Amino acid sequence: MPEARVIRLRPDDEQPHVPPPSDPSWDEQVAGGLEFLRRRLTGDYETDEFGFDPDLTDHVLLPLLRPLFSRWFRVETSGVENVPTDGGALVVANHSGTVPVDALMATVALHDDHPAQRRFRLLGADLVFDLPVVGSLARKFGATLACSEDAERLLCGGELVGVFPEGFKGVGKPFRDRYTLQRFGRGGFVTAALRTGKPIIPCAIVGAEEIYPMIGNAKTLARLLGLPYFPVTPTFPALGPLGLVPLPSKWLIAFGEPIETASYGPAAAEDPMLVFNLTDQVRETIQQSIYQLLLQRSSVFS
Repeated sequence: MPEARVIRLRPDDEQPHVPPPSDPSWDEQVAGGLEFLRRRLTGDYETDEFGFDPDLTDHVLLPLLRPLFSRWFRVETSGVENVPTDGGALVVANHSGTVPVDALMATVALHDDHPAQRRFRLLGADLVFDLPVVGSLARKFGATLACSEDAERLLCGGELVGVFPEGFKGVGKPFRDRYTLQRFGRGGFVTAALRTGKPIIPCAIVGAEEIYPMIGNAKTLARLLGLPYFPVTPTFPALGPLGLVPLPSKWLIAFGEPIETASYGPAAAEDPMLVFNLTDQVRETIQQSIYQLLLQRSSVFS
């Protein structure tokens, strides 16, 4: 099969993308599907230097996620006006849910609910890219390794970058600790923002905690499988494959006001106290936003 062409990111590049379809007719769906297959078979599509495949994302991956977003979780998005219409920015969000579905729903929200239909370039843990199939799809979806080098290259390329500083501590925390932020690490995301002068946008996500309520952790099995944890939920593994179906919780995603970093200058990235203070500011902003969203949500499932 022919290989896709590789394009390089440049600061002034505008990444073209296709808006979500508006109820196309059956004939249009068939024609679009055939055209998509032609491009895949002939290699008439592009990927960037990180492996991001806009063609596959727009025509396969995002359409697969939209039913979850709009019908199953019924996601409501607010504050998208705080996300710039172009240029680099760093979106920092809380992480939860046993399986990192929150990152996928945030990606749909920024593409479909933002007026500029922003691409969301996620930073993921090494484990994600070590998994067969999942790692390849993550790359095609626009994700890359959670390291300062990749983050800074994407930010300088004008991309909207997503980071979840809690990592596995957040996504794998027990249900009793729901909506309590875990430690944000050493503030590597703040360092990347300071070096590039790009704004930090706090993001609060409510709803992910209830999709797979983690009531236990089979640590021995997790070590055998090389996983950070092996979740035990009310439905998994007791119900087998049926237990993999997420519960239909009600989701709210809020994007807060940007925290500017350009005025500090790149040298500020070497100031550990400033990095610590900004990290703490972002964490506290997200935590307070989570509390506000929980008060707005009438119930867990409606």
